[in-house]
Amino acid sequence: MSESEVTRICRRAAAAAAALRELDTAAKDRVLTQIADAIDAGRDVLQAANRIDVEQARAAGVSATLVDRLTLTDARISGMVSSIRTVTGLPDPVGQVVAGRTRPNGLLIEHVREPLGVVAVIYEARPNVTADVAALCLKSGNAAVLRGSSIAAHTNAAIADVIAGVLADQDQVPVDAVQLIRDNSREAVLELLAARDWVDLLVPRGGPSLIQTVREHAQVPVVIDGDGNCHVYVDESADPAMATDIVVNAKTSRPSVCNAAETLLVHAGIAPSWLPGALAELDKAGVAIHGDERVRAIWPDAEPATQADWATEYLDLILAVRVVDDLDEALAHIARWGTRNSEAVVARDIGVARRFARAVDSGSVFVNCSTRFSDGGEFGYGLEIGVSTQKLHARGPMGLEALTCVKNVTWGSGQIRL
Repeated sequence: MSESEVTRICRRAAAAAAALRELDTAAKDRVLTQIADAIDAGRDVLQAANRIDVEQARAAGVSATLVDRLTLTDARISGMVSSIRTVTGLPDPVGQVVAGRTRPNGLLIEHVREPLGVVAVIYEARPNVTADVAALCLKSGNAAVLRGSSIAAHTNAAIADVIAGVLADQDQVPVDAVQLIRDNSREAVLELLAARDWVDLLVPRGGPSLIQTVREHAQVPVVIDGDGNCHVYVDESADPAMATDIVVNAKTSRPSVCNAAETLLVHAGIAPSWLPGALAELDKAGVAIHGDERVRAIWPDAEPATQADWATEYLDLILAVRVVDDLDEALAHIARWGTRNSEAVVARDIGVARRFARAVDSGSVFVNCSTRFSDGGEFGYGLEIGVSTQKLHARGPMGLEALTCVKNVTWGSGQIRL
């Protein structure tokens, strides 16, 4: 039987990973610089490919949210280039000694960072992920296996071709260090999920259907990049102007992303005085309000909120709003409906802020600032390979260090165990 595309790519990636783990920082940074330059120079080709995907998506009736995620504007290409260059300038995690101790018998035990090996990412709609994952994997000494969605097939292929061209034109980084699976069938996804002989970590970045498929079929180690049902809690001690600015930004700056706020929780003590002005600003920005009874008593134009609203990641200009009696009620709501992605509190009472930060079970917590800062770039990682909503290995935005593990290296001078 002939070897499938997925198996062939994963096998070659494993071979490339063995060579990548020994590369020095200079070699990795050099090829990353070349990739950034090539993407910058290839704007016309990338955008021509992207126009095909966008036109096909619109013709198929794809939502405006997904079309926005798919569109590769000139500014987004500049962002890709800038992010790769930022990663190039970051410290190389490989070889870092993160801890060390000398035992009574004289053994020196060091905890040293090393690459995971082959990192696979399944992602939907956003073609910039192709370049982001390639940059993070190369810098951290890992081989990348990429599988995008059919909706972005032309754009993903164009970006992958640019990267492949750079790798083929040098002789230090293996040409199979970054590979794109171009089979967009579900069978290809299932085969990748079962590639336990080759894949060391798989990160799914997509909607509930993809995540469910991964949970049901994955035989490889997985870190879930989950939903972003994010909340902002406005305490009665909040600065009103600050609270308005944060809520409007968290909801409207880019509603189609996972760190956008989906639910606003407001303390009953501030709701009558603060909500009318805040909801008026959201209304000006085109946000549809779905409110509970107490919200609708203050803002009659709100649509009645149902239980489904509290569970929904809208990824759109819609905001669920609820009035709560105290911090305990806000924390209980977040515990029931949150997805452990990003949660924010606006409060001048430092006790409230500290308790919120301690009690909320989430990968990222924001005190008096927007949930939109939940991002690898904003955290100083340059890029992120995903946002982990689980607790093992990595949590929150995943940068270079999340793509490494720690090995124990023990230095002796002839000791033997008695």
